[in-house]
Formats: sequence, structure tokens, C-alpha cells
Amino acid sequence: MTAAIRAIGLGKRYELGRTLQRDRTLRESVVESVGELMQSIRRGGSRTDDRELWALRDASFEIAEGEAVGLIGANGAGKSTLLKLLSRVTAPTTGRAEIHGRVGSLLEVGTGFHPDLTGRENVFLNGAILGMRGSEIARKFDEIVAFAEVERFLDTPVKRYSSGMYLRLAFAVAAHLEPEVLLVDEVLAVGDAAFQRKCLGKMGDVAASGRTVVFVSHNMDAVMRLCTRALLLEHGRVAESGPSAEVVAGYLARGGTGAPPAQWIDLADAPRRGSAEARFTRVRYAIPGEPGRVPRPGGPVRFDLEVESDVAQTIASVALVLRSQTGVMLLVADIIEWGAPMALAPGRNAVRFDIGSLNLTSGTYGVTLWMSHAIGKPIDEVTAFDLEVLGDGSRGLGASSPSMVHCPFSVSFPNGRDAQPD
Repeated sequence: MTAAIRAIGLGKRYELGRTLQRDRTLRESVVESVGELMQSIRRGGSRTDDRELWALRDASFEIAEGEAVGLIGANGAGKSTLLKLLSRVTAPTTGRAEIHGRVGSLLEVGTGFHPDLTGRENVFLNGAILGMRGSEIARKFDEIVAFAEVERFLDTPVKRYSSGMYLRLAFAVAAHLEPEVLLVDEVLAVGDAAFQRKCLGKMGDVAASGRTVVFVSHNMDAVMRLCTRALLLEHGRVAESGPSAEVVAGYLARGGTGAPPAQWIDLADAPRRGSAEARFTRVRYAIPGEPGRVPRPGGPVRFDLEVESDVAQTIASVALVLRSQTGVMLLVADIIEWGAPMALAPGRNAVRFDIGSLNLTSGTYGVTLWMSHAIGKPIDEVTAFDLEVLGDGSRGLGASSPSMVHCPFSVSFPNGRDAQPD
């Protein structure tokens, strides 16, 4: 299969503290050179290594024609730098990148818009900057405007647009390019939830059309949906390459956007409220029998909670709550449903929730832990961590659901008795 993109030893180095300057006199150049020499001597002869930052180093990979590849990694891993090198925005320090075909880039949505020009004028201006011919812009004009939903304001200067209108129009222009290679940097982070879903749908159309797509995102669900393969960047290097499901799972296991599976999460500094008669101290989750895997829609998942108490007491309600990223409560698993209060001994105590079928779509969910004597004020309520659920997204309800999701569960106390239904 022909390679659309080939990177060979690609690297980008920046020098910290170095700024662009006006033309300097000979005297200024000499003074700066002497200063750098004296600093080097004081450092024991070392050069400027302590002032160097390699944003990307020795990146080598190939992306085939028609392949959709996700770039994932923590902030500062080198993802945006790599896209800038591929799009020729900046030159590499080492190595080279070969790209075959016309390239379209969505690196900074809205770059190229002139605030004093109207929306109509900016469509043509921005389209030209992004590489579209005039005839192509005219042919796609109505489609671009319809996607952006700014028909009424086409002849208004964009400086009078709201930020949402501005972003919608900028994305619409860029997304309607038809290049052989499309480079996309976190476009789903802009706009409201409805527009983000619209962007995701458009990006899915682009990927399905057979064009080569390189997609940077912190949204693991979007990467799973859009990309067949993923590259994981860590500290400027390609740490892993392979099928998107495997690379995303590896990233999460390293402690990516969500909490990694099968590892205890310390709750000492987690946001919390309550009377503090007892406290959640740690929590972890895992798929029974597959501790390194992240949960899948409709699959099982186990949550282990540690509770610390200074005195012996009985707790009527200990609950695990899952919420959407917009705060919608989707799942509540509470021991009170089983009529099995938790008898706390002084010191650390354990409670386990086994959810047999996690009936949620792919996405990121906030996990909250709750404890109270009965219905009323909490003893401890902790915003614990974010849980990634990854898969085909075809089972269950997700963040857009206004109602609770039924997920069968059981409760046990590893250092006590199992909870049984009444």
C-alpha cells in the first residue's frame, strides 16, 4: 500500500529563553557571545543543553493512503508540533517528512479570518488560505454556510460575531476541503456540545471517504470512532503504534486522560464534602479476569472502595455514582438497595461493587462516591476520578440521556460478609 505520509527521524528542538530580536550591532553580538561563554564555563563546560527543549525527537512512521490515524498523548507530548511539521508550518531540526498529495490543515481554527471582513468575504479568503480554488469555494459555499448556521449574518463583519458563530464558520470552511491528506488538531474542543457532535459527524464522513486523516484529540472515544490506527506520543517520542483500541487502552493504562484500570487511586486530595465521620481513602476499578483492560459498553466492571473510620459504626448508604461530563446522573449503585448496611470497624474497611452489565455508550464519565447514615446529608461525598468506557458505542445510553440507566450490580464486603438482596 502506498504511503501518504512518511516521517524519518523527525525532530524539533527549541531553545528556551531565545526570542526573535531586531538586527544587532557587532558590539551587541560580541557581548552576548561572551556572556554565553562565561555561563558555559560556570556550568563546567556544558553547552546550552539545559536551555534546549526537544518537543519532538526521532519520530519515524508511515501512514498509508486512505488511513485514519489518531495522535494521542498527554499535553506537551509533541502532538501539535508533529502536525505543524507535517503541514510545513515550521521546519524540522532533524529528519524529514514526505507527504504525497494535497494537504489541508485544521491546526488553529479561524486562522486567516480578517475581523473587518464579512462572513461571506472571509469564507473566500480563508478558503484561499487553506488551499481551495475560487471555483471550489463557490461550489461549496452554500454547503459551508448551511453547516455553520450563520446565513443571517453572512454580510456582517466577523468582529461582531459571537465566539461560537466565529468558530462554526471557521470550522465549516476548513472541514469542507477535499485534500488527499487532512491534518486535524483538536477541533472537537471548540463550540457547544451540539456543535461538537456535528464536527464529529463531519470528521467521520471525511475519514469514511477514503482520504488520509491524521487526527489529534484528547477525546479517546472520538479517536476510537474515527481512527483505525493510533500513535501514542510520550515526551516527544513515538511510544506505541497499532490498532486504535489497543493503543488507547495502553495509554489509559499509563495514566492517560482517565484513571488507569487496576490501580489504586488515592483520594486524599480529591474534592469532597460531608461530616467526615468516615472517609473514602482509595478506589480502583477493573474488569474481573482482565485487569489491564478498560470497560466496554455492556460489559462487566468491578469497583473496590476503601473506607476509613475512627470508630465502630454502621453506615446505611454507600453508593457509587456515574455522571456524564455535563453532570447528568446516569447510574447509582447503592448498598441501601440491598438492605445491607455496612458495619465499619475502626481503621480501614472495604466494599466492592460488581456491575454485571455497564449499559453506557463509549465516553468519559465522572465517578462520585457517596456515604451517609440514611437519606440526608453525606458523611463523605468525593469526586473521585474520570472513567473511560471504550467500544463500539452501540449499547446502552450515554451523556445525552436525561434518565437513569439500569445496570445490575451486586455488593460484597471483602473483609466481611457479602450483601444479599432482601
